[in-house]
Amino acid sequence: MSGGHSNLEGFARAAEQAPGRGLPPVHLWNPAHAGEIDIVIKTDGRWIHEGAVISREALVRLFSTVLRKDPDGFHLVTPVEKMRITVEDAPFVAVRVDRAQDEKGGEALKFLTNVGDEVVAGPDHAIRVETAPDGEPRPYLHVRRGLEALIARPVFYELVEMAEERDTPAGPMLGVGSGDAWFALGPA
Repeated sequence: MSGGHSNLEGFARAAEQAPGRGLPPVHLWNPAHAGEIDIVIKTDGRWIHEGAVISREALVRLFSTVLRKDPDGFHLVTPVEKMRITVEDAPFVAVRVDRAQDEKGGEALKFLTNVGDEVVAGPDHAIRVETAPDGEPRPYLHVRRGLEALIARPVFYELVEMAEERDTPAGPMLGVGSGDAWFALGPA
């Protein structure tokens, strides 16, 4: 496994120099150099490099903007380098939800992730709930380009409190509406 502190800093410099404002177009980049870097995104959203938590919030936010999910896994990507990392579950955690208005003036749910992304749930940002092996719900929010946020338990409880019951082909379900979409959270 290649890596080291200087590799992390060099990668950060390359990511900072990525062109444009907002999110860099990582989906368009096909760098020639590919490798691995010892970074693990834990289930709770902590980023670990060579066994130590990356405590610089700005660095985690920067890396989150150059994260890409490819068929062979998760990578940090710059125009010149693509480094595979390990993601235990989802790369982000949704840590807050607020009622908001969508572009059409309808009710929407706006989420905040642990890396500062604001995401309004809707057709392009779906909420889905899986069932973990222990039977507990595992709710996720699509953030961008196949990257998801695990919805933190307290946030999921807020969603359940907002939920309304609907009859569905699968039977009565509790769910929430946001934008032009309705998302089932589980059986009523």
